[in-house]
Amino acid sequence: MTSLSKTNPGGIVSIKKVTAKGKLGQRLMDLGLYPGLKVNVIRNSPLKDPMEIKINGYFLSLRHEEAEYVEVS
Repeated sequence: MTSLSKTNPGGIVSIKKVTAKGKLGQRLMDLGLYPGLKVNVIRNSPLKDPMEIKINGYFLSLRHEEAEYVEVS
């Protein structure tokens, strides 16, 4: 498994696990990142941070630091 932050733009992956704890873990779950969800990586910004993903019909921007806690396959 790999992290969401290492997924290239155009990639479609499935979330396996959110490993963040505490407030960050809760925030990621509140944003809709939960196991079993399909995620489409749209783009990285020119300086590589943040990244834009599409989940459940909406777009979400995440820092790579946050996306590192989302395991995908």
